[in-house]
Amino acid sequence: MSQASPAHTPMMAQYLKIKHDHPEVLLFYRMGDFYELFFDDAKRAAMLLDITLTQRGQSGGKPIPMAGVPYHSAEGYLARLVSAGESVAICEQIGDPATSKGPVDRQVVRIVTPGTLHDEALLDARRDNMLVAVAPSKDGWGLAWLELSSGRFNVLEVESEAEMQAELTRLSPAELLVPESLTLPDAWSQKRSLRRQGEWLFDLDSATRSLCDQFEVQDLRGFGCAHLTTALIAAGVLIDYARDTQRSRLPHVTAISVENRDDAVVIDAASRRNLEIDINLGGNSDNTLASVLDTCTTAMGSRLLKRWLNRPLRQRDVVENRHAGVALLTIEAAYLSLRDTLNDVGDVERILARVALYSARPRDLARLRDALVMLPALEQLLSEIDRGSAIDGLKPHIRPYPEIADTLTRALVENPPVVIRDGGVIASGFDTELDEHRGMAENAGDYLVQLELRERERTGLANLKVGYNRVHGYFIELPRSQAQQAPADYIRRQTLKNAERFIIPELKEFEDKALSAKSRALTREKWLYERLIIELNEALHALQNTSRALAELDVLCAFAERAEALNWVRPQLSDATGIRITAGRHPVVEHVSDTPFVPNDVTLTPDQHMLIITGPNMGGKSTYMRQTALIALLAHSGSFVPADSAEIGPVDRIFTRIGSSDDLAGGRSTFMVEMTETANILHNATEHSLVLMDEIGRGTSTFDGLSLAWASAEYLAEAKALTLFATHYFEMTALPEQADGVANIHLTATEHGDSIVFMHRIEPGPASQSYGLQVAQLAGVPSHVIRRAREKLMTLEQRDVDELQRPSSVSAAPHQNDLFASAPHPVVEALGKADVDDLTPREALALLYKWRELL
Repeated sequence: MSQASPAHTPMMAQYLKIKHDHPEVLLFYRMGDFYELFFDDAKRAAMLLDITLTQRGQSGGKPIPMAGVPYHSAEGYLARLVSAGESVAICEQIGDPATSKGPVDRQVVRIVTPGTLHDEALLDARRDNMLVAVAPSKDGWGLAWLELSSGRFNVLEVESEAEMQAELTRLSPAELLVPESLTLPDAWSQKRSLRRQGEWLFDLDSATRSLCDQFEVQDLRGFGCAHLTTALIAAGVLIDYARDTQRSRLPHVTAISVENRDDAVVIDAASRRNLEIDINLGGNSDNTLASVLDTCTTAMGSRLLKRWLNRPLRQRDVVENRHAGVALLTIEAAYLSLRDTLNDVGDVERILARVALYSARPRDLARLRDALVMLPALEQLLSEIDRGSAIDGLKPHIRPYPEIADTLTRALVENPPVVIRDGGVIASGFDTELDEHRGMAENAGDYLVQLELRERERTGLANLKVGYNRVHGYFIELPRSQAQQAPADYIRRQTLKNAERFIIPELKEFEDKALSAKSRALTREKWLYERLIIELNEALHALQNTSRALAELDVLCAFAERAEALNWVRPQLSDATGIRITAGRHPVVEHVSDTPFVPNDVTLTPDQHMLIITGPNMGGKSTYMRQTALIALLAHSGSFVPADSAEIGPVDRIFTRIGSSDDLAGGRSTFMVEMTETANILHNATEHSLVLMDEIGRGTSTFDGLSLAWASAEYLAEAKALTLFATHYFEMTALPEQADGVANIHLTATEHGDSIVFMHRIEPGPASQSYGLQVAQLAGVPSHVIRRAREKLMTLEQRDVDELQRPSSVSAAPHQNDLFASAPHPVVEALGKADVDDLTPREALALLYKWRELL
């Protein structure tokens, strides 16, 4: 940015001083009704926002670039900048233009960054907006995350970089804070919302002081996190950053919660992507698990539902409490009346955050008023539901706040304007002084008419008029011919060609009140509004607890509605290892499909812990595998599941190795990505892990791929992991003969002429063929290519038959089907060829010595 020159005006010098303190962000500099940007900021904003780039004055002999946006519509522009990864410092006028000498005093009142948003217009209502900080140590990684628009603040420690990346994928940070020297994978280091912080900020002592100051405590032992030193360092950096950007102490951030990785089913980054929990492979939310389940009536419920799905729990008591709550809500469709009432509650969680940050707008308070009015009805509905579920824990918090509800009802007009700036927010009758000011301003016309009638009667001057102009104010006007008859208390104010204008003490007093009444009314209204915010902050903690309970109730009602609408059943959590599903269905595929979904069973037990799945492409192998994982995930999230019955044993991790993708930026081929993900699974899978492996080894040569697939399956079989292993290598179907706990199943299909009909039904045993040419034909491969492929296939099959009929010693190459057959030992071959009847004793003894050497 250009440096200031002697020619700079005082205002531009003020701008440059403020910009010097905020070099890394765009500066919205308030000038009248606009936020202006200058120099490089103006060029960048003009490009990103497609606004006109103009100029103002000169710097160094060159015009100063300038661009601006109207302050009353700034939110839309801010949303576009933030979505582009930019941060913006909001610089407001804090001085009084009427009394300022030189430029009006200005200061930055807030820095808008992607991870610290709380304005309704800038946020996706149904998704969390996470600010995340990462701190490394020799023993692992510390993570801290804050959802500023709700006040939720959490920490976690993990041991490996892979675990750290998995958590970042789960949290999907809008903004990520890391030390300057930290090397991150390209997926994270290339994000515009990455903020590198000075190494000196990652200090335990300063972090602890910042956190204790935030929570107003002497130490952090009460939060159960004092031992998590690396996570606390990240938390300290995060809270300092959030407070600095908001220019606030963040009064709604009142606690820090510890997440224990062992409390949840671990899902690594690749598996989370493959399962499409709330983001599909295309990067949006269509046709995801969350899109099927999310019928929440509130935005805060929708956000909580996604958190539950992304962090399924291993805490059986918590999960079964949720199941019990859903079951109670389905009795006589109790969820219906609750959902009708919740529909009028709104996003109380984020409204309270804006209340705490003193940025709540009139319509926020109106929505909060409406929510509080509904609480007695919700309390009554909950009291009618039997005890013994997660709902019991919600009842103490879903309670009325009669005093606050009454105050807001009396204070606010029914439909307040968007902002308090021009008034019209506080209802008549709430405040006597405000009503007087408003009455004075609104009833001025009536008063003047009455005054005119009284003065005509008092003076007997029929041509007397009472008027007003902006220069001289209120006046009594008489024709020049009657001016001499004016009473003694008439004070001459203005002489005109044909009239004289006077003022009297009563009119002067009215003028003083009337001219300032509107200003005084607005000042009084703003003061009353601020008092409402202060009063709400006094009850903030209790109201936050209520908002969280409302969100949880909303999720349970959504689970109940889905269970009823989609014919889902309550899963049974078991201590016995394994997964037993009867007539399971894929929740997303069934939901979007126009044809009836074919259900299938799954049985994984200690005695049958691996299923080798064969069958045609498009036959349903991936769907079958994913539905098993999603049913397990739903069960551990607290939802009912799409099946006739489901018994789910302990699940510590869900792994998926499905589909193909490359990492060109990271220099990794499709096969390298596949092997990296496979390695992660093999290193970490346990007997309680659910493992989905699809087409391992397809990215390399046939023999290499088959060897890797065999060895990987064999390893998982020995580990007794609960594994679904789909493959097109028919040689893999021999594994059950050599490894315990392994069985073959296949997806069925039927040929009809040259076409194929997929039955999508699981049957025991291996598939008979792959139907590859039929699937290619369905895909639209040209018919002459299909014909040529059939000819080539017949040639290859005949060659295999010929090779099988040859003696093994002259076979040109081992047949793929015999790859894992036991090859005869040379001694055995020699013994088979020896003519023992013609051997002398000496020759026989020599052969024994020779064979011993071979052995």
